[in-house]
Amino acid sequence: MSLRAAVLGHPISHSKSPALHLSAYERLGAGISYTAIDVTEALLPSFMRQIRSQPGWRGLSVTMPLKTAMLGEVDEVRGVARTLGVVNTVTFEESAGGVKTVGSNTDVTGIVNALRHAGTRAAPSAVILGGGGTAASAVAALKELGTGSVQVFVRDASRTADVRSAADSLGVALEVRPLAGAARPTAEADVVISTLPPRAADGLAADIAALKTRTPGVLLDVAYDPWPSLIASVWQAGGGAVVPGLEMLLYQAVEQVRLFTRRGEDVNAPVIDVMCDAVGLARRAL
Repeated sequence: MSLRAAVLGHPISHSKSPALHLSAYERLGAGISYTAIDVTEALLPSFMRQIRSQPGWRGLSVTMPLKTAMLGEVDEVRGVARTLGVVNTVTFEESAGGVKTVGSNTDVTGIVNALRHAGTRAAPSAVILGGGGTAASAVAALKELGTGSVQVFVRDASRTADVRSAADSLGVALEVRPLAGAARPTAEADVVISTLPPRAADGLAADIAALKTRTPGVLLDVAYDPWPSLIASVWQAGGGAVVPGLEMLLYQAVEQVRLFTRRGEDVNAPVIDVMCDAVGLARRAL
């Protein structure tokens, strides 16, 4: 029986996930195919019903705009995904009643490891740009790094339910403010995590540049296309460390490969090396 996995989202043609996953499966000799499938929120329920009857599925990577919608399409939600209400990973498990779908979240681990790789210290002062599902994962990651309070800057304060719920569940103090006032607090933070779509932070980048001040912290910009983003360029010019979203994508994909192959510790440094090669990142080990 052929084994299958895929990344779901809309739009999805730009995704780097197939390159990451396929390189890992080839290195492991896992025999798992991996494709990108364009699925809208409206089509997600019918898609999930369809694949339940298809043998060989091992896993799904879930990207925007499906991370919250997937909650209602799986049989069980585990770990931090249950706390956050954000699913970016679905695995297929054999059970007494047939195949069971399980939702989980590897974004949090992806953010934590990407920031640690960049040298982030413990308990950093933190700013999050954006208030959606990825921002919720960012709150959980900052909590794991020891941060107890976070400033969140958003374009629309009415669309912050995900990040507010995450903070409440995790006991993190949240201050939500308009994006228009983000420049100075962002420039002064130890860690900034931008969850905004591509180019949505361009105005803020111009405001930070106008401050003519140093940006000594670490910026993780989850938008990796186009790269470098304007805010990443301004941040680097100010002396700060920049972490592209591709780093987060790598580290969360490592966890997904472990789940989809069911081989855990076999997904080690040599496998991570070929994943880095596949997307043009410098080699390293977790």
